[in-house]
Amino acid sequence: MDLLYVAPVTGLAALLFAGYLMASVLRQSQGTPKMRELSEAIFEGAMAYLNRQYKTLIPFTIVIFAILFYVDGYKLAVSFLVGAICSALAGYAGMTATTKANARTTEAARDSLNKALNVSFKAGSVMGMSVAGLSLLGVSTLYILFQDPVVINSFAFGASAIAFFARVGGGIFTKAADVGADLVGKVEAGIPEDDPRNPAVIADNVGDNVGDTAGMGADLFESYAATAIAAMLIGNSLFGINGVLFPLLIGAAGIAASIVSTFFVRTTDDGDPQKALNMGLWGTNLITGILAYLLASALFGYKGFGIFISIVAGLAVNIMIGMITEYYTSHAKMPTRDIADASQTGPATNIITGIATGLKSTALPTLVFVLATWVAYTMAGTYGIAMAAMGMLCTAAMVVAVDSFGPVADNAGGIAEMAELGPEIRKKTDKLDAVGNTTAAIAKGFAIGSAALTALALFAAFAEEITKNPSLKALLVDGELVVNLTEPNVIIGVFLGAAVPFLVCGITMEAVGKAAFQMIEEVRRQFREIPGIMEGTGRPDYASCVDISTKAAIKEMLIPGICAVVSPIIVGFALGAKALAGFLAGITAAGVLLAIFMANSGGAWDNAKKYIETGKLGGKGTEAHAAAVIGDTVGDPFKDTSGPAMNPLIKVAGTISLLIAPMLFY
Repeated sequence: MDLLYVAPVTGLAALLFAGYLMASVLRQSQGTPKMRELSEAIFEGAMAYLNRQYKTLIPFTIVIFAILFYVDGYKLAVSFLVGAICSALAGYAGMTATTKANARTTEAARDSLNKALNVSFKAGSVMGMSVAGLSLLGVSTLYILFQDPVVINSFAFGASAIAFFARVGGGIFTKAADVGADLVGKVEAGIPEDDPRNPAVIADNVGDNVGDTAGMGADLFESYAATAIAAMLIGNSLFGINGVLFPLLIGAAGIAASIVSTFFVRTTDDGDPQKALNMGLWGTNLITGILAYLLASALFGYKGFGIFISIVAGLAVNIMIGMITEYYTSHAKMPTRDIADASQTGPATNIITGIATGLKSTALPTLVFVLATWVAYTMAGTYGIAMAAMGMLCTAAMVVAVDSFGPVADNAGGIAEMAELGPEIRKKTDKLDAVGNTTAAIAKGFAIGSAALTALALFAAFAEEITKNPSLKALLVDGELVVNLTEPNVIIGVFLGAAVPFLVCGITMEAVGKAAFQMIEEVRRQFREIPGIMEGTGRPDYASCVDISTKAAIKEMLIPGICAVVSPIIVGFALGAKALAGFLAGITAAGVLLAIFMANSGGAWDNAKKYIETGKLGGKGTEAHAAAVIGDTVGDPFKDTSGPAMNPLIKVAGTISLLIAPMLFY
């Protein structure tokens, strides 16, 4: 049992390392008074949004806490509350780090590209270490206290519920600002991106952090927790205490590997920052793989080899999804260049080609998921599937670090532009920003892949819990839950589950459209009514644009959030356990495919625009560029709002289903 304490100690070590990194970032200079002013405005906007978001969620959290306390006592309720609080704490830690690091990264770029990379990556690593550390510390501590994986599944539910709101709210915030800034600033006014004359520019920079730092962090926090708990549940049934310990130890191994690998990330002024970040990712995967083999052999003997191969399958998904995502979204590759070429004949052909690219991009990732699932199940059964997911997610500290580096680099470039620094500084920040766009796309692929494997692990754990429910013995065949697609309730569940992702996508896309409309009208109003904006003598009202995005995000995130939480409960209690199994299958398949389609379409549209902006096909100011900006505007809510919302959606369904499995009566 002493091994059990390795996990919480490692989680605590991750948090201490995050504190060390934060202190290192804060020691750096913020540069000129103008740079400090801009950074402070972004920080205040981000904190104002987070404060309002979590205050809005307090009543929801209290209601769920009370229901769980009434239904099953304090253990479920406390676990839920701890999961929700830890998710919020991770968001605050990451947002503070990234918004405090932006001007410091710009100032560091005056010295060298490596110093700028070092500051921005350390800030991203604060988020990565907070996500992995708090998740592992929370899960392992609750298990030590309650000794029951079923009870601590409520931790994952708390994390999932908060993550869904964070993802949706953050996505609406950032895309309302981005669309408003682009359509009025770039297309109508013809001013550059991050131009201080644009009233939406601060809201746009705040949104980068709200969406790609807090949103992504919350998403992977709950994936990590849900996967670990699902693996512990299955492992407890199959292997006893060793089956419970192993996922926690793999999580600890991933954190240790990530800490070591942060020291591999460095470059030179003429070097490639992408290669430096890849060193961190590859180092994490390699060290994790070695530690996984040693742990599997020690805990399971000869059976450990099959479990180790399952973990390798998960690590392979991580690498393959990144490569596929890069192929479909990088402007160095043919799919994105095809979209750029299509822009020469207008926005209609740009949008048609972008949608086609996203649709085609679903095939290869699906094959990767299918193959990894087959390998994992063949080698170690349902526990293998759970450990494949855990193998992928145990590297989350490094993946989140690489992803959160992107908003810092993006903000640093914006501050360089708004503070009117020299082109040599902007050249360095642009180099980091270009890498940040790629890492953001890869992280989105990682989030989708982790959601798919987590959903499979949760489904296996759900089936395991159904077999323990005495009210459902009549549904079992040889002690196992068998789901027959010819049964009406099952197929009804499949269709209902498949419909929910489309409904949520529609609601969130519409929400971005409504919020963007308000933002566009506000930016146009300021251009009309505030004298001297275009000449640079008048100061835009940045705060009003931040407020529009904040209010819209808070208002519009509630309906899809309630839909995500309530739908599996209604299906489970109204139609029964088998219908709920069908519902989980439908929501997982549709949600994962929609997420891939929307993320890759959006990423490809974005980089097609950037490809034209490099001077290709006529460059800025051409009809092709105007068409590409419109395509990118359509792609913004695809890749940053509706697509990412699918990940927590399917995990909310899985964790709730697992939670109510012992309560179902037919």
